[in-house]
Amino acid sequence: MKTSTARLAPRAMRFLRRRTRVLLLLAGWSLLESAHTFLGGYGVAKALDDGFLTGHTGIGLAWLAVTALAVVIGGLAGRGVFRGLADLVEPLRDSLVRHVVARSLTQAVAKPAHAADSAVVSRLTNQTEIARDSFAGLVLVARSFLFTAAGALLGLLSLAPQLLLIVAPPLVAGLLLFLATLRPMAARQRAFLEADEALSTRFGAVAEGLRDVVACGAQKQTAARAYGLIEDEARAARHLAGWAAVRCLALGLAGQLPILLLLVTAPWLLRQGITAGVVLGALTYLTQSLLPALHTLMNALGSAGTRLLVVLDRLTTDSGHEPATTAHSAPTTSHFAPTNTHSAPTNTPATSAPASMAPTPPNGPRVELRAVTFAYGPGAQPVLHDLDLTVQPGEHLVVVGPSGIGKSTLTALIAGLLTPGHGEIRIDGRPVRAPSGPDLSLQRVLIPQQAYVFSGTLRENLLYLCPDGASTSALESSSEAVGLGPLVHRLGGFDTRIAPGSLSQGERQLIALGRAHLSPAPLILLDEATCHLDPAAELRAERAFADRPGTLIIVAHRITSARRADRILLLDGTRATCGTHDELLARSPLYRDLAGSWQPEALGRGEYCDRIGRG
Repeated sequence: MKTSTARLAPRAMRFLRRRTRVLLLLAGWSLLESAHTFLGGYGVAKALDDGFLTGHTGIGLAWLAVTALAVVIGGLAGRGVFRGLADLVEPLRDSLVRHVVARSLTQAVAKPAHAADSAVVSRLTNQTEIARDSFAGLVLVARSFLFTAAGALLGLLSLAPQLLLIVAPPLVAGLLLFLATLRPMAARQRAFLEADEALSTRFGAVAEGLRDVVACGAQKQTAARAYGLIEDEARAARHLAGWAAVRCLALGLAGQLPILLLLVTAPWLLRQGITAGVVLGALTYLTQSLLPALHTLMNALGSAGTRLLVVLDRLTTDSGHEPATTAHSAPTTSHFAPTNTHSAPTNTPATSAPASMAPTPPNGPRVELRAVTFAYGPGAQPVLHDLDLTVQPGEHLVVVGPSGIGKSTLTALIAGLLTPGHGEIRIDGRPVRAPSGPDLSLQRVLIPQQAYVFSGTLRENLLYLCPDGASTSALESSSEAVGLGPLVHRLGGFDTRIAPGSLSQGERQLIALGRAHLSPAPLILLDEATCHLDPAAELRAERAFADRPGTLIIVAHRITSARRADRILLLDGTRATCGTHDELLARSPLYRDLAGSWQPEALGRGEYCDRIGRG
């Protein structure tokens, strides 16, 4: 925090120097506003000693009238204070917004293949407003306390210098105690904001990979990791509240103790020749001016001040997003890690099925669709209509068709993410969404086009779908099979911590493919899961899954993928046609058109997904 303060101080001084006129204007209105502070206690003392106690009621009323007039003048001066405050605060917010937008655009242009920094939404919409409001409140209360304290102390000195000996020591002690809490409170405030931002980023990542999570039956694990981040934020909030309690102690020492001491010493003061009016005037200064101003100042510095420092540091630091991957990070336990990863036996084979998984034939499950009809709404046109399909155990099926025809819908139905309006879907004779019996989500893995990768080690990401863990040799074998090996080597090994935002879309797809290949699930659904890979990398990944025991269903976007399949399912909106590549070329004009439009040499990687699209 000291480093942050030192880094922000020069920027703050430059910002304030450019607005010297505004600061002088604020000081002038504040000086006029503070006149009623001085006259508040002084007028009460004079009204009592020179007026009411001596029988001169008119003089007493006159002093009270002067005091009331000072309050009215101070209120009018407050309007000028707020006008000057706007001229100081709004430029700060505008400059912060420009800085955040410029930095985000620069990062997006510099690394177009990387995922956008989702935390920028929090910075732009939430943290800039926090900075604006905190700065406004801090300026307002700091100015008020400075001029109020000056007026009150000057009034106490003018009434009786002895009063300062009673009021000043606890006031200074309380302020020093409060100042000592600012740095730890700022650290706790930073921890709270970081936890809040991590939670926001995590929920954004989960939303992007929600289909993976549900399709693979990983809801409980994902919720457990989210609860870990929620607990982190709650812990940070509790620590922050603890230091807020210390701040209350400082407030009592600086604000309440002077009043108590003044009351206790009142008899002694009277014996020293201090009049009753002077004592009452001193109490007026303490209760009506110093104590409220001190209370407001401590609340502002303790909350708005530390919050402002932390937010400004995060908004103006160029590395405000997730750290990049490091090549030699030590393995650590993460909230995103599977809870049983480190406790699993290291010699567990990659293909071993968990105990809760139902028995599956060695070659994989049979997938059956019987008269399946599905529409996105009661009055919508069916996406699939009376579809009958049987995928044999161990078969490699590729699904093709025009964009929006229902290819992704089909994989979602098989994965159990959607429920057909009519018909049924069975895996090895059991309904895909059976209310009881073995959990079929453990038998399938769905990898969509937008691969789900979370913050944690590479090992944790790969073991995400392995309830019983896997050996390092199994990790290496699956990684080499799908073509992930070079990325593992470049990152520095399986125990390197990775940040999703620092990976390209193709790299995230490779990690998701390695995770699916390593999982014990015998049914793999790849919904354009290789569209960000080049043809050679896609060939290697698809061959790895074709050689892997189990049933394989792929939504394809290249003709080469279709030619490698045992069978091809062509969806055309009214009927489905199934056959080999040569059979469909001979029987289907639509397939011939699709095959003619798939020219890998002429299109870039991103265009494949756009050209064929997701169904």
